[in-house]
Amino acid sequence: MARLTAKERAKLPDSAFAYIDARGRRRLPINDVARVRAALARFEQVHFEDDAARERARKRLLNAAKKFGIVPVGFVTGQLESERALGARRGPAALPTGVVTFLMTDIEGSTTLLRRLGDGYGDVLDRVRAIQRRSIARRGGREIDVRADELFAVFEDAGAAVEAAVEIQRSLAAEVWPDENRVRVRAGIHSGRPTLTQTGYIGLAVHTAARVCTVAHGSQVVVTEEARSAVERSGPAGLRLRPLGEHHLRGLADPKALFQVEADGLLAEFPPLRGD
Repeated sequence: MARLTAKERAKLPDSAFAYIDARGRRRLPINDVARVRAALARFEQVHFEDDAARERARKRLLNAAKKFGIVPVGFVTGQLESERALGARRGPAALPTGVVTFLMTDIEGSTTLLRRLGDGYGDVLDRVRAIQRRSIARRGGREIDVRADELFAVFEDAGAAVEAAVEIQRSLAAEVWPDENRVRVRAGIHSGRPTLTQTGYIGLAVHTAARVCTVAHGSQVVVTEEARSAVERSGPAGLRLRPLGEHHLRGLADPKALFQVEADGLLAEFPPLRGD
């Protein structure tokens, strides 16, 4: 099956795609039998903005399969297994409580990358997600949420969160990206005692982690004083924490002392922290 050219894709209506994200990117063409079969095979490789978007795409794909007389037995079975695994992974009861450490990441300059890569941006995003998830899982972390270009994870151990962030940055730096583009991710880490509800974590610790990520630069890992103290207790080898001074983060009453994680293989020099 020949790949659709940009011109061919442009001529297709939105109804010819199973998934259209919030930015108008169209994924999983379903305009003929061969492409419906391909979409069924690739469905689990696509990053969806949220569960609702995933469900809409699934329904459109199944309707297309029905239209072309395709019986997607393997796809349906795979979806049931995926849903069971997703429920086990996301179940709030299984998430850690007490003092935990949050890692928030975000792709720097994602809009510029999207403009340069067009439909190819989806594949880049999938690669970034795979790298992040692998590193988080290796260090015992749990993915909490993913939306647009952001990923949010929780760790019981602050040192493990920092090690995961460092591994993510090293892996991204070693990747060869399309058209010689640079794909850089900013990372923010904070330790605190959030409240765990039926829908996930809430509390100031969650917002603090997000704000810290916002002020970081691509390829930079920034941690709060609370995370630094926890990291020093667990003592990961080969990591250094450079003081960046106190900074006012949006929504927080008091300034936060922030630190930059330094390690072999990571960039060390960055401009001053971004405004939040």
